[in-house]
Amino acid sequence: MSRKYNVAIVGATGAVGTQMLECLEEREFPVATLKLLASKRSAGKVLEFQGKAVPVEELTHDSFEGIDIALFSAGGARSEEFCPSAAKAGAVCIDNSSAWRMNPEVPLVVPEVNPEALSGYTRKGIIANPNCSTIQMLVALKPLHDFATIKRIVVSTYQAVSGTGNKAIDELRVQTGELLNGRPANSEVYPHRIAFNCLPQIDAFLENGYTKEEMKMVNETRKIMGDAIKTSATCVRVPVFFGHSESINIETEKKLSVEKARELLEDAPGVELVDDPAEHEYPMAMDAAGADAVLVGRLREDLSLENGLNLWVVADNVRKGAATNAVQIAELLIEKYLK
Repeated sequence: MSRKYNVAIVGATGAVGTQMLECLEEREFPVATLKLLASKRSAGKVLEFQGKAVPVEELTHDSFEGIDIALFSAGGARSEEFCPSAAKAGAVCIDNSSAWRMNPEVPLVVPEVNPEALSGYTRKGIIANPNCSTIQMLVALKPLHDFATIKRIVVSTYQAVSGTGNKAIDELRVQTGELLNGRPANSEVYPHRIAFNCLPQIDAFLENGYTKEEMKMVNETRKIMGDAIKTSATCVRVPVFFGHSESINIETEKKLSVEKARELLEDAPGVELVDDPAEHEYPMAMDAAGADAVLVGRLREDLSLENGLNLWVVADNVRKGAATNAVQIAELLIEKYLK
């Protein structure tokens, strides 16, 4: 790739924004100039990229002149406000929030799953990054769906606190220290203590009894994989810093044996098969943290269902679940469309 691109990161000082910066450098993305954008209170901070100090600037509607690609991770409200300005200035926006995911004019993309959807970016100049839990689930399920056609998904997630951001990471660390020293632990980020606890609530509850996080998985799976797949989700926050884990049960139209599933997953892009229970080898959050692969294991047939399969899926939610997927979209964008 001879051409280089002017890139902006919006929300550059947040947990995902700093990871985007790392991913751009690690993956040797062809950056010509880099602009780091954040709120007024973060302006003036300095981050490092390729050995050089890059100052953080205040995000404004005039920040995107000359920018080719803008990576957004600053929350839904800011994405709704500033993505149109960036697109109007000529930048292609890759947004990590939920703001644009269900917009019919905005492609929702996981490069290993539906790269063809990226072509729709020209309608608004915006590409949506799916929810972290949706990304890792669909990377694991795509090869199985292509072979056996998935009819139904039942998923329970065990999600790390980093999915909420830096304040939640700090809260888990502080609460753990307080409790281990015999002191009470205060909760500010979550409605209950997260240390040594599990919270069966991620985001707000809706009228149907599901949370917004659970319905994101339902709706995003439908948009990415097709309306025929029925999904039911239960999302739980657990006292883990990095790495979401998922227990997934699928029902397929065609019989899918464990052996065939292993064969499909071994060759699947973005997947690492970790499945040797006899040797205590299975995906764990501590192994996924800091990595880009989606780890898959504990494959076994559902004893209650003729064409059912169970699997355990783990990935780093800040990397593949957010930053890495966004940078992969940018790589696909310049490979196919911005030459």
